[in-house]
Amino acid sequence: MRLLVLGDSLSFFGPSGPLPADHPRLWHNICAETLGGSAELAAGFGWTARDAWWALTGDPRIWSLLPRTDVLVFAVGSMDTLPSPLPTYLREGLRYVRPDWLRRWVRARYQFVQPRLAPYTRASLPPALTARYLRDMLESVRNLQYTMPAVGIVPSVHRAATYAYAHQGHAAAVAAVRGWAAGADVPLLDLPAVIGEHVRSGAGNPDGMHWGWEGHELVGNAMAALISSVALSPSEE
Repeated sequence: MRLLVLGDSLSFFGPSGPLPADHPRLWHNICAETLGGSAELAAGFGWTARDAWWALTGDPRIWSLLPRTDVLVFAVGSMDTLPSPLPTYLREGLRYVRPDWLRRWVRARYQFVQPRLAPYTRASLPPALTARYLRDMLESVRNLQYTMPAVGIVPSVHRAATYAYAHQGHAAAVAAVRGWAAGADVPLLDLPAVIGEHVRSGAGNPDGMHWGWEGHELVGNAMAALISSVALSPSEE
């Protein structure tokens, strides 16, 4: 069973920070091992469904993996729900500010105002766009005549002080993702149900957003069970 996972930092952050994609305790590798297979991860910091769409359509490495993929996992949508005081193009553009001292100054000011403005701002990506990019990704894969099963996730939850614990965009995003999945016949792993207690209890990463090892194990096992219910291994087809 070969998995191709389009994810975000929830896929490669452990209890104390980011890790290589092949770390055996990350959820997608736990999932793949449980299924007796392997996983390839395409992910980045703060990736939304839009970033995954850009990767799928613009990264030749992903193109080379698709013919060998047995299950496609859309593990994006969680970062879409986070409140953002700045439009994405401005927030992402901070890294390009020069000279260095000015970039550090601007970033420090943004980090100061973010938790103060988060309760009053919209989600990083509107729910309708999250659903649209998920739809477009699946349709583009199908248009290339790839018929492997696809699964997705219900956006995760957080208790991050950096966002003032605000998550006002979550419910609308969940509804949009569920609507897309129902129409596309894509099974979803309910991340809030699987990981919610782990995150809210403070058992995960101290940032209040990413997961500890127990959380990765919970998600990896739950995703393996979901995939087992909808996909046969190549030897069984």
